[in-house]
Amino acid sequence: MRACRQTSTLSPLRTVRAFQSSARLRDATATAMPVRKPVGAFRGGMFGFLLGSTLAGAGTYYYILEEYKVSNELLTEDIYVSRDSIDELYERVAV
Repeated sequence: MRACRQTSTLSPLRTVRAFQSSARLRDATATAMPVRKPVGAFRGGMFGFLLGSTLAGAGTYYYILEEYKVSNELLTEDIYVSRDSIDELYERVAV
């Protein structure tokens, strides 16, 4: 096998990069950024989990409560219709 040799076609002056910065950027590092206290992954995750669970539970509770009210109204209406039909049947039999 023939050994592979890498040859650079660029001159040595082009491969060296110079670092340059403007005066504005050098002055920007003089002011310190305020230090933020990290919340922490565990506390943030736990808070998000509890908030999400509470909202989902509240939404489910109100959905089930609304379904219960609708079904209760339908059942009450059916009971009244049944009572009216039974009363009408008693009147026909009694005559």
